[in-house]
Amino acid sequence: MTGRRRARIATEHGNAETAQAVAAALTPDNTASIETTVDETAVVTTIERDSTGGLQSTVDDYVVNLQVAVQLLPTDGEASTEITQT
Repeated sequence: MTGRRRARIATEHGNAETAQAVAAALTPDNTASIETTVDETAVVTTIERDSTGGLQSTVDDYVVNLQVAVQLLPTDGEASTEITQT
């Protein structure tokens, strides 16, 4: 089978500032097969791979990275640098 496989993942983040922050957190993971952009309040990532298995693996990795990026966003508008030990 020939041809590349492509996935487009768009996630809504409520405002442009949050979308920019999420995209900035994800951009270091971009490779030649991953492109992340911001469209108003959404983060849009296109992943292109040669195989279905490779695409699935890359999408899985991306979704985990996206979840971490969103979880680490400050909820009060202030960046958190505090380290708490429990």
